[in-house]
Amino acid sequence: MQITAMPNRQSSAVSSAPSTPSRASRSAHDRPPRRQRGLAAVAQLLALLALAGLVGLAGWLGYRYTFDAALARQAERGQVQLRLYGQALSSELARYDFVPSLLSLDDEISALLARPDDPARVAAANAHLAAVNTRAGTLAVFVLDRQGRVRATSNWQRPDSYLGEDLSFRPYFQAAIDGQLGRFYGVGTTRDESGYYLSAPLGNGNGQRPSGVAVVKVGLEPLEQRWQTADMQMLLSDENGVVILASEPSWKLRARRPLSAAQRERLNRSLQYNRAPLDPLEFTRVRAMNNGDALVRMRRGPSMLEQNAMLPGTEWQLTLLTDTSQARMAALNTAALCGVLTAFVLLLGAAWNVRRRIVSERLAARAALEAANSELERKVAERTADLTSANHLLQTEIAERIRTERELRQAQDGLLQAGKLAAVGQMSTGIAHELNQPLAALRTLSGNTQKFLARGDLATAQANLGTIIGLVEKMGRITGALKSFARKPGRNGKGSALLADAIDNALFLLETRVQAVRPEIVRDVDRTLMVACDPNRLEQVLVNLIGNALDAMAADPAKRPPRLELRAAVAEGMVRCTIRDNGPGLSEEAFARLFEPFFTTKPAGQGLGLGLTLSAGILDEYGGTLIASNHPDGGACFTMVLPMAGKETHDGAHTQ
Repeated sequence: MQITAMPNRQSSAVSSAPSTPSRASRSAHDRPPRRQRGLAAVAQLLALLALAGLVGLAGWLGYRYTFDAALARQAERGQVQLRLYGQALSSELARYDFVPSLLSLDDEISALLARPDDPARVAAANAHLAAVNTRAGTLAVFVLDRQGRVRATSNWQRPDSYLGEDLSFRPYFQAAIDGQLGRFYGVGTTRDESGYYLSAPLGNGNGQRPSGVAVVKVGLEPLEQRWQTADMQMLLSDENGVVILASEPSWKLRARRPLSAAQRERLNRSLQYNRAPLDPLEFTRVRAMNNGDALVRMRRGPSMLEQNAMLPGTEWQLTLLTDTSQARMAALNTAALCGVLTAFVLLLGAAWNVRRRIVSERLAARAALEAANSELERKVAERTADLTSANHLLQTEIAERIRTERELRQAQDGLLQAGKLAAVGQMSTGIAHELNQPLAALRTLSGNTQKFLARGDLATAQANLGTIIGLVEKMGRITGALKSFARKPGRNGKGSALLADAIDNALFLLETRVQAVRPEIVRDVDRTLMVACDPNRLEQVLVNLIGNALDAMAADPAKRPPRLELRAAVAEGMVRCTIRDNGPGLSEEAFARLFEPFFTTKPAGQGLGLGLTLSAGILDEYGGTLIASNHPDGGACFTMVLPMAGKETHDGAHTQ
């Protein structure tokens, strides 16, 4: 009977409704004035504008943070590429440093400078310089006398030969005649052909004025052609700020900064660029970054990340321009996500506020109702019929709520069961992935055993059966490895193994796939080298890494002769074992997600993406690491780093 006490009061309050004013009279009395309604509409509009501003601010912050982070990663990759390009360019220029100085040792050149008007000596020097030019692979090699006139040249047979030209105005001649080595980039006045000039003085030295100058002209177009095939923009500007090499041909001989009238007059006198107009290369700086890089835009094109580096030993500046569209797209996606999440949170806050107001109004109404019920208790007897109806409605509502709670509980139990089934599915697929290779070995050994039994070779058949038993035990340990992957790896692993034996066992397990690929296997592993790792788990890691290398070489689009390198070295108590293939290598996307569970670059049905994840977990458990990289000569490299184990540890592990 206590359950119906409160509904009785509610029903009595409802039944007393005729004593209150009519609905129409209340509506007319409570209607707010127009001014109040207008103020409420303005307040709602301002609230919506404030919410929109918060959403926009969250999106902008997410965009700025993601874009800056992506630019920072792109800048790190760009610095590496910039150093590589700079080293390649410096190496290319340094290849010809010895050629001008080498000519000072030639008898033909010395004889020519002694008697420059002798036709026989001129002819002999021309032929010698042509041979040197062909052997060195340069554009031209020529010799000037101390007045700056060309006395012999490798292109003496061409109609536009340098022979007899006066090049005393060239800076490289002036530097060499002063006893120094000359380095100069310029555009030829005869053939309008640009090149890099290296000069050296000729003569006996001893403080005397040189008797001549040897000059080598080197073409840089091969470097420029390699730049044009890259997926980024490159340019090289000299000490005058003039672009002398560029991946975009239209940028060549354009000025990176405005040239004064005095500079243009000096360049016209030296004919360094053969009176080229040197129009400015218009890059608009959008934003400077903390590390000296900058975002730039050319005309109305997309913004690019500009990174600069000075070429060692010169006053030349190498510039790398990379597209930022991917970083901008990622930032836009993040901005959209932040905006949506902020809007969702704000909507939840608004809903909570509305609910709070409703609850507050209900509490106030309940307090007013309880106050009114104190007066209406005397009318309970007259309202029995109304109380019965209200009590029936209340019981119906309670039953409906109980049924709803029961259905909600069942739905929650179903979701938990679905989560358990998903976890079981992941474990089963992982077991199938890791047992494929042992099962293949079992299939091969069992077939061989049948043949040996048929031949009567019982000893070999018995050995194969022993190997099969070992593989079955290993399959049990493989399932244990997947189980250890499910928990957080620790560093409490024990045991030791001979690295060479583990490699032998891994190659044995993969013998069928090795025979299919037929790679050249190069091994450089000490037979006595021991590592602190369980032998079975070490073999599991090696099977994964060698199997991936075989798959990469089998799928190589270049169809190069497959080559598998297995090398091990010891440094500071750690053993570094490198497995390298000469396949296509790893892409940027693969590097970013290499050790994620279930990520794989193989076609569908050929891998579940658990091999590298399990391998990294095993090595981490024994205090080691797994490092992935691309080899400079092509192919992928995976390096296992494990602590070195002593002979005592190895013997103790076998004793246990």
